[in-house]
Amino acid sequence: MIHMFSGIVEASAKVINVIQKNQAVVVQVRRPEDFVDLKVGDSIACNGACLTLDQFDQQQLSFVLAHETLKTLKINPDHLLGQIWNLERSLKFGDRVHGHLMTGHIEALGQIVKNEAFGDSWFLNVSVPRELLKFIWKKGSLGLHGVSLTVNDVQDSIVSFCLIPETVRRTNLSQYQVGDFLNLETDYLAKAYLQSRSYEL
Repeated sequence: MIHMFSGIVEASAKVINVIQKNQAVVVQVRRPEDFVDLKVGDSIACNGACLTLDQFDQQQLSFVLAHETLKTLKINPDHLLGQIWNLERSLKFGDRVHGHLMTGHIEALGQIVKNEAFGDSWFLNVSVPRELLKFIWKKGSLGLHGVSLTVNDVQDSIVSFCLIPETVRRTNLSQYQVGDFLNLETDYLAKAYLQSRSYEL
């Protein structure tokens, strides 16, 4: 089953514990106060990656990151403690979708080449792998660390965004520096459309 997200971050939460177990890593994140409807097995987007809730209590949410997840997202367990993660619970049927449909399946990493404030706005430029550019266009949508963003412009392999103050406050995107990497997920509907066109051709 594919769980869907909207890319509208519900909370940003701190990683409070990291436990290494053989080829997996258990990550415990501080539980947001309004996450009151949880059950084990729920899907939660963590920095855009769909993770399964393994355990939880009043203080923390616990996820197991398997070897493949660690490798795909290039996660160094030694650097996880203290990180702030964007969190979003999966959508319910009938919910309004204020962002765009996302699956939580990270396709690649994008590298930040610009990330700075300009007045009340915040400009973010990200270099993305060229194989993803066919799914990205000006005024289209792209998921960065689980955040649904509108593409401001595309120049060569550089995709630019202008973040509004609410996005800066609600997410962790302003905390990253030039050279850091962000999880990328391209538009689900664009991928489906182009895939269907390839069958027709």
